[in-house]
Amino acid sequence: MFTSNVSTLDTTDYRLLRELTRDGRAADVLLGERINLSGTAVSRRRRTMEERGIIAGYSAKLDMSSLGFHGVVMVSVELNSQAEHVLVEFERQVVKCPSISYCGFVSGDTDFMIMIHVNSFNDYDGIYRRELSSLPHVARIRSSFVLREVARRSTPPVVFDGMK
Repeated sequence: MFTSNVSTLDTTDYRLLRELTRDGRAADVLLGERINLSGTAVSRRRRTMEERGIIAGYSAKLDMSSLGFHGVVMVSVELNSQAEHVLVEFERQVVKCPSISYCGFVSGDTDFMIMIHVNSFNDYDGIYRRELSSLPHVARIRSSFVLREVARRSTPPVVFDGMK
C-alpha cells in the first residue's frame, strides 16, 4: 500500500520542491527569492520536509556521456519461477553486478527491468557475458538499446504544479 505525505503540502512547498530539484545546492536566501519567501522560512520548510522524509537526500546529477558512457541498454529479465527463494536469490546476485545502474521488479510479461550504461554498444557483449549470463534462475533476457533519450525527469511534473 502506498503512503503519502503530500496531503499536508501546500502550493509553496511544491514550489520549493520544484526549485530544489532544479538546484539542490541553492542557498535558502536564493530559493526564497525565487518563491517569494524569506530564507528563514525556506530553511524551516526544507528542514520539515527532510524530517518527514519527503526530501530523502541530495545528490549530484552526472552527465554520463562526459564520463564515457555513451549508450544505455534496457534489459528485461524473465525468471524460470517466481518462488520467493528464486526472487531473493536473483535480487541478491543482481545487486553485486557493478554495471547495473537500476533494477526493478515489475509487473507484466517480464519480471525485472534493468538499466545499464555502456561506453559503447559493443561493450554490452562483455557485460552480458560477465554479469547477466551468470545471474541465477534466468529463463530469458531481452535487450533494447536506447537510440535517443526523449525525456528525463527526476519527479513527475504534476507534483510541482501543486496538483494532488
